[in-house]
Amino acid sequence: MTTDAGATIHVVDDDASFRVALGRLLRAEGFVVALHASAAEFLAAPPYGPGCVLLDVDMPDCSGPELQAQLALRVDVPPIVFLTGKGDIASSVKAIKAGAEDYLTKPVEVADLLDALSRALERDAAARCARAAADGLHERWSRLTPRERQVFERVVRGLLNKQIAFELGAAERTIKAHRQQVMIKLGARSVPDLVLVAEALRRAA
Repeated sequence: MTTDAGATIHVVDDDASFRVALGRLLRAEGFVVALHASAAEFLAAPPYGPGCVLLDVDMPDCSGPELQAQLALRVDVPPIVFLTGKGDIASSVKAIKAGAEDYLTKPVEVADLLDALSRALERDAAARCARAAADGLHERWSRLTPRERQVFERVVRGLLNKQIAFELGAAERTIKAHRQQVMIKLGARSVPDLVLVAEALRRAA
């Protein structure tokens, strides 16, 4: 899976020398990097855009896990890779359960760090692609009239045009016209396509 060419790795660490050294390393590997001395500094610089967060755990103003909890409230929460000098199994398990991509300890092998960041960027790209698809689907759904939505719901239930016409008290030719508009507006070629659209709408609800 490819990642966004403009994706940024946000390094959040209160250790200035380590933060700068890490930034140099990642830039040398071809990544776009933004450095933040604290969680507050990071939160003060939205929008984040495509990317991920390389996050320290123990910081004075707001810990890594606390920042993770704040980011979890966002719709477009960026993937997080923890990198800490004070890791323990309980903390790592909690972080992973809360959605972190990985939990690494200092000193870290460069290969392990790059692998975790690459996975995080791929995860972010996939999530953004899924959100874009869902947004497009909802936009197409919003074009349907109330009557067309009624026809859509009955078509995906497997009803024939004459059955839908009977239920809605309309002429069969009118139902055919509504059905055609539903197909066009939702970009569907067949009833199975409409069923897939219905399933996608349910998942995104």
